Amino acid sequence: MDRSIYSERRNRLRELLRDIRTEAGLRQVDLAQRLDQPQSFVSKYEAGERRLDIVELEQVCIACGVSLASFVSRFEP
Repeated sequence: MDRSIYSERRNRLRELLRDIRTEAGLRQVDLAQRLDQPQSFVSKYEAGERRLDIVELEQVCIACGVSLASFVSRFEP
């Protein structure tokens, strides 16, 4: 198991997180406001400097207008 934060699957996760934000028409700062977090929160998980737990991931999905289930189905190969 590759524990690197830059593994292919982690890169895919980061790309998908960025995709759902941009598809929702949100800038990092807009999403951060919806999450009641600083903009650096969004920047760090999109850059791979921070990991999200499942509850945080669900909150990001909701703020972007997608369900956690649809996010996971897009992530799965």
